[in-house]
Amino acid sequence: MKELSIGNLTASMPIVQGGMGIGISMSGLASAVANEGGIGVIATAGIGMFEPDFGSDFLKANIDALRKEIRKARQRTQGILGVNIMVALSNFADMAKTAIEEGIDVIFSGAGLPLNLPEFLNGNRHTKLVPIVSSERAASLLAKRWFEKYEYVPDAFVVEGPQAGGHLGFSAEQIVDPSYSLENLIPKVVAEANTLETKYGKKIPVIAAGGIYTGADIRRFLDLGAEGVQMATRFVTTEECDAAHEFKEAYIDAQPEDVVLIKSPVGLWGRALINRFIEDVNGGKKKPFNCPFHCIKTCDYQKSPYCICLALINAQRGKLKNGFAFCGSNAHRANSIVSVKSLIQSLIKEYTHAKPVDAVVGVGQSVE
Repeated sequence: MKELSIGNLTASMPIVQGGMGIGISMSGLASAVANEGGIGVIATAGIGMFEPDFGSDFLKANIDALRKEIRKARQRTQGILGVNIMVALSNFADMAKTAIEEGIDVIFSGAGLPLNLPEFLNGNRHTKLVPIVSSERAASLLAKRWFEKYEYVPDAFVVEGPQAGGHLGFSAEQIVDPSYSLENLIPKVVAEANTLETKYGKKIPVIAAGGIYTGADIRRFLDLGAEGVQMATRFVTTEECDAAHEFKEAYIDAQPEDVVLIKSPVGLWGRALINRFIEDVNGGKKKPFNCPFHCIKTCDYQKSPYCICLALINAQRGKLKNGFAFCGSNAHRANSIVSVKSLIQSLIKEYTHAKPVDAVVGVGQSVE
C-alpha cells in the first residue's frame, strides 16, 4: 500500500484506526495499529470511565485518564498516535488542551464542526488537526473560518459517510440516499481539498471513512482520490481492542439484520447491534438513571429514556443486558478474533489482489 502523509508525519500504511469512544479504542488498540504502520487513535469520549472519581469529578477523571492513555501508548510504540475528540463533548476544550500538552501527533475531531480547535495549539507546531466532515461544503466552511481567525489550514480531512458506526452526521433520509454515499462524497471533497491546496499552498490529504472493511475497499477509495482510509469496525474483533470479550463476541454472533439504526439521546442517528436493551427502549420502556456526567452538550437527559454514557460503559465491560454495542454497517461480517498484525496482513493481501472491477462494487462488499 502507499504511504499516508499528514504534514511532516508519514504512516507507512494509509490506514487510520477510527476512534471508538467509551473505552473501545484506548492505548492497547491504538499502539498496536501504530506498531503496524497505521495511525492508532485513542477515543476521548468517556475515557475516564475507569478512574475512581469518574462519577464525582467527571472533568478531572477524563483529563487524568487521557494523560495516562497517551503515555501508556507512547511506551508501547514509536508509531503515529492520534486522539478522537467529539465537538459535542462538554469537555471538548479540556480534551484538546490535554492531548496537545501530551504531544499527541494528530487530533481527529467530528460530531460537529471544530471551529475553534486551532486556538488550543498555543504555538504548538507538532500536533496536526484533522476535522471530520460529511460534505465538501463543510470542508470549505471550516477551512475558511480557520484561516480567517487563526491563519491555520486543516492538515487533512476525514470524510465520513453514512455507513459508519456510532453517531452519524446524516438525517434518516440521507443515510439511505445514494447521493450521500461515500463513493459520491469523496470525489467532491477531494476536488475541494485541491482548490484549498492551491489557495493556501498546503497539501491537504483526504481520508475516506464509513463502512470500509476490506483491502479492496481501501484500493477503491484510493482510486477515487483519497490518500488514506479510516477503519473502525474491523478493528473491534482484534485481540488488542480494549473492549470486553463479550463485546467482540456480539459482533461475531451478529447477522446482517442485527445491524440497525437508532435515535440517540444526543439527538443524532446512530448505528448499533440490536439487542434486548434497544428493543426495550424502542418499546417505550425507560431505563431509570441519574446523570452524573452531562458528557454531551446536546443530550437532553431529563427527557431521555436512558443514559447513553452508562449504556456504552456497560457494553464496553461486556454487560450487554444493560447497554448495547455501536457498530458500522459491516459488523456482521466479523467471524473471528485475530491480532492487529494478522488483520493488517489480511488487508494487504486483499488490497494486492483487488481487481479493477472492485471500483464499482459497493462499499464493504467483496467480489471474491
